[in-house]
Amino acid sequence: MAPTKEANTAEARERDESNEPVYMGLPHERVLRGRLYVAFALTAPVMALSMGPMLAPRLAHGLDPRLSAWSQLVLTTPVFFWCGSFFIRRWWTSIRERDPNMFTLTVTGTGAAYAYSVFAVLLGGSFPPALRTAHGAPLYFEATAFVTTIVLLGQILEQRANVRTGAAIRALMELAPRTAHRVGAAGDEEDVPLEAVQQGDLLRVRPGEHVPVDGTLRDGESEVDESMLTGEPEPVVRRAGDAVSAGTLNTTGTFVLRAQRVGSETMLAQIVRLVEEAQGSEPPIARLVDRVSAWFVPGVVLLAAATFLAWLVLGPEPRFIFALLNSVAVLIIACPCALGLATPVSVVTAIGRGARAGVLVRNAAALERLDSVDTLLIDKTGTLTEGHPRLVAIAPAPGYDEEGLLSLAAAAEAPSEHPIARAILGAARDRGLRVAPASEFRAEPGAGVRAVVDGRAVEVARGPADADPRSSATLVSVTRDGRPAGTLSLADEVKATTPGAIRELRRLGLRVVMVTGDRESAARSVAQALGLDGYHAAATPQRKQELVREYRARGERVAFAGDGLNDAPALAAADVGIAMGTGTSVAMHSAGLVLVRGDLAALVRAVRLSRATLRNIRQNLFWAFAYNIVGLPIGAGALYPFTGWLLNPMIAGAAMSLSSITVVSNALRLRRVRL
Repeated sequence: MAPTKEANTAEARERDESNEPVYMGLPHERVLRGRLYVAFALTAPVMALSMGPMLAPRLAHGLDPRLSAWSQLVLTTPVFFWCGSFFIRRWWTSIRERDPNMFTLTVTGTGAAYAYSVFAVLLGGSFPPALRTAHGAPLYFEATAFVTTIVLLGQILEQRANVRTGAAIRALMELAPRTAHRVGAAGDEEDVPLEAVQQGDLLRVRPGEHVPVDGTLRDGESEVDESMLTGEPEPVVRRAGDAVSAGTLNTTGTFVLRAQRVGSETMLAQIVRLVEEAQGSEPPIARLVDRVSAWFVPGVVLLAAATFLAWLVLGPEPRFIFALLNSVAVLIIACPCALGLATPVSVVTAIGRGARAGVLVRNAAALERLDSVDTLLIDKTGTLTEGHPRLVAIAPAPGYDEEGLLSLAAAAEAPSEHPIARAILGAARDRGLRVAPASEFRAEPGAGVRAVVDGRAVEVARGPADADPRSSATLVSVTRDGRPAGTLSLADEVKATTPGAIRELRRLGLRVVMVTGDRESAARSVAQALGLDGYHAAATPQRKQELVREYRARGERVAFAGDGLNDAPALAAADVGIAMGTGTSVAMHSAGLVLVRGDLAALVRAVRLSRATLRNIRQNLFWAFAYNIVGLPIGAGALYPFTGWLLNPMIAGAAMSLSSITVVSNALRLRRVRL
């Protein structure tokens, strides 16, 4: 049996509140959040004490340098060792497994800055005059505290965007009722927990209830909303002998089904597994910083070791002090302030810019991957189209006009809750037509409705689904007293913004292919009207996910856009999942990007935002490394034989600040980028 919702929720809560890793080897953001608050509170005074003498010399004139140094040591120690303890563990893991990443770079730099600064506080008086200032030996506590705090903030923001599987699974499980109405051998009924249902049991499903398990109708008939499987809004008729799936919604009649697949074997459970597997198989975010760190970290360590040996063999007395301080200076100047800011500041700024443009970024990695997408698989209903039928044509029979025919049909359909009935009634009200009261109303699933209107028998019946193989419209016939009164055509119309958005997406270099659960003729009609690069019709949730994997197996980078529960597995399996904000919560939980208004024009803006963000990050990395490339030789003492210069702490501090300011200023340009 599948685990209950309560068990899943309790297990997730227990895991969240523990220190167990949930993302990137770090615990849940609830655990990190408290440490972030402490880090901010302690880092602020460290920055004031450190930068005060440079920014406001008069205000800092009376400050005792020794008191300032010891205060910075006391404040920075808990930031580095407690607030950043999880980073230190990840650093040690990367060293042990020989897998350099951003944590390797960050902790190596901040650790070197901290160790050197402690040494300077305790033994700063023994430093050569070339390495001291008027305030004593230079300290780098602010670099340790600031970088640790910024990286902690970045990890919390990223984790909030990435940890979404639990919410998606819980939303899926909400579709399954907790109890079922089991019918006994004598015809009596009892409510039993869903877990107690066995294969072969007879279960009654009443109007408005979700089907509890997969099975076959034994008695009765009804219209069942299967949009969770097909994405199509119109309910389908199910009679004795027809199959129904768990999670689908019974809309009109009551029926008895025989349970065939229960628990983990139901279609709903399979969809849950598809989403879990797809999300669980996603690779970690391929950050540029991590890729660069693979060679940058070992390079810096080797340069520091070479610097130590060179000064120990060739340097002036006291050789050991010069060797130690200059090798540590190499590690300090490489401390990744700008490098650590390069990606998160750009991403956070881009997230804010996207929100103002109707693009919600739930997953920072999705924003990065969208830049390289070349194929867009897109659902039809609710994504390309409005998602509900609308009246598109009226063909009255001789003796009737359009308004009279529509008024007659609306009166007969008024008591019905069927989507087609709502569309007809809505069209009549939009035109201000009189809708007469109906009596003796009767709905026949799959056939239509019958009623008496103004003393005359009126029947509204659905025509064949593919009356015109070239059309995506549904045909409805109206008769009065058994004689034809005319026909109405209803269709799920393409959104007004869709054609322009498709043209712009193709101009941006994307192939656009439609994937829908609708029938062949409807899919072909929409694909041809929009000039799409292809389409796939009658696609089940599993087939949609298979198509995503087939395209990816061919080397294509795939984004999937959809709005329904049936799209969730494909959204999770794609390189980038894009959900319509007007769709289901499950789709939004499974996607990395959400288009707030359900408008494809926002998808065009998302692609532009992604490309601008990646371009901005690359610029930031260039400037971050440019400062390191210039600063590392100076830190190693390369200019000493020619000029007698060693790394001046004021220059190092200014360079570190300037590199961070450059990166932050460049990232903030994303707030004004045109989308």
